[in-house]
Amino acid sequence: MIETATVRVGELGAYLAKPEGSGGGPGILLLPMITGIGEQIREWADELAGRGITALVWDPFKGRSTDNSTVDELSGLLLKKDDDTALDEQAALLDHLLGELGCAKAGVIGWCLGGRFALLLAAHDHRPTGVVAFHPTTPSELAPQHSYDTIAEVGGITAPVLVSYPGADTRVPVADFEALQTALQARSTGATITQFFPGADHGFSDRGRHDKAVNADAFQLAWPQALAFIDATTA
Repeated sequence: MIETATVRVGELGAYLAKPEGSGGGPGILLLPMITGIGEQIREWADELAGRGITALVWDPFKGRSTDNSTVDELSGLLLKKDDDTALDEQAALLDHLLGELGCAKAGVIGWCLGGRFALLLAAHDHRPTGVVAFHPTTPSELAPQHSYDTIAEVGGITAPVLVSYPGADTRVPVADFEALQTALQARSTGATITQFFPGADHGFSDRGRHDKAVNADAFQLAWPQALAFIDATTA
């Protein structure tokens, strides 16, 4: 049995899924893709709660998601999201997981834009015990609103990292993924586990892309490994 709710953490909204009556167990911060706190990420949070992990989801768009907005509208909002504001919000949610929610330790998982922020957050804040980045949007050419070069920053991560990359990613060239992988593997602390899925598209985790068999197959293989990694690094 799990409990779910939309909660307030200071001025921030978030989605919370946790084992019924839990306290003091493992936690994880979820950082969404462009969909925001849409139906799919809530289902992932619920699944993690069913595995005994308290899951808290960052809301990048202040209540806007694919439940009530188009992807184009959310993409416009993303252009106004600066890195430092986002990282401050995510750190506040980590505070909540490790404070009021009573989690003994917590990891972080993100998809696309959230995958990039999962890496950046762990580079700036060493509290996450594990980092999962699904198809992180980490091109070497920075977007105008970005303050941090993720490839340059990941050397500061001390926790184990699992990163999944789709071979047909049009947002992040293969050369940029190889640079990211090299930077992660150059760390003196923290294991690096990489997954490479030839032919899969950026955002292959999104079930809206699963009409293409290569994306559905990639997610079917990647997700159980991510769950095992989360269990190993947070439980």
